[in-house]
Amino acid sequence: MNDLIGTGVALVTPFNEDRSVDFVSLKKLINYVIDGGVDYLVVMGTTGESPTIAWEDQIEILEKSIEYIRGRKPIVFGLGGNNTYAICEKSQVLSDYPVTAILSASPHYNRPSQKGILAHYEAIADSSPCPIILYNVPARTASNIESGTSIALSKHDNIIGLKEASGNLSQYKEIQNGVNSHFLMLSGDDSNALETIMIGGHGIISVAANLIPEKFSSMVRSGLEGKYEEASLLNEHMQNIYKLSVAEGNPTSIKTGLMCKEIIKGYMRLPLIEGSEELASEFRAEMT
Repeated sequence: MNDLIGTGVALVTPFNEDRSVDFVSLKKLINYVIDGGVDYLVVMGTTGESPTIAWEDQIEILEKSIEYIRGRKPIVFGLGGNNTYAICEKSQVLSDYPVTAILSASPHYNRPSQKGILAHYEAIADSSPCPIILYNVPARTASNIESGTSIALSKHDNIIGLKEASGNLSQYKEIQNGVNSHFLMLSGDDSNALETIMIGGHGIISVAANLIPEKFSSMVRSGLEGKYEEASLLNEHMQNIYKLSVAEGNPTSIKTGLMCKEIIKGYMRLPLIEGSEELASEFRAEMT
């Protein structure tokens, strides 16, 4: 899956004041990140506020995104959760769309065992018309996909990669040593993206790339080309953006930055709320 090496951007979903989807701003954002050099776009991930968007609306957002992208970049669609059979059923719809892969977060709340996580992903991979990228994000799911489970799942023909957002680089290395070279190893944290690339990773699915696509993509590209000194300088210059982008949670913080850049409005859907004026002031000061 060479199409998914480099910088993927976890797109936010812009809203109007009445909390309807702001498709005008979505088109503006898509053009902004593509012009900025990202390699692919992730639609309806957690950063896209998928938990508060009805399934039929998610499909409309996918359809509009396809229209706005116009085949310029690959699309990954976020489809995870803790109802295995519902995910299997929903995945069938995606056969009608040009989706390169599904990004599927591990089950949250019901906290399955490792055998349960294994069976969950195998069921999805067996039924899905699209390849699967595993997504390990223990801070949100309250469970960790252990390295042995990820390695076992990598052997499934329809599982092509892992977005690892545990923050545990030792686990990342252990998984990387146990999978074949074609299995995509992706960072899920902007702050350690370069470090994971330097130990052999294939890139990242980024939040900050919504706001700084050109700088971030350049850093990732330099890292993948082995230009570590150049990449490290770029990475150092973005440290404060990384901090601001998570200061009040995701996607509240990155939406606040995008609002300050006048790409989208900053509206959220409950239970998430808009970013503070203090955060907005910090973003404005950083971007002047």
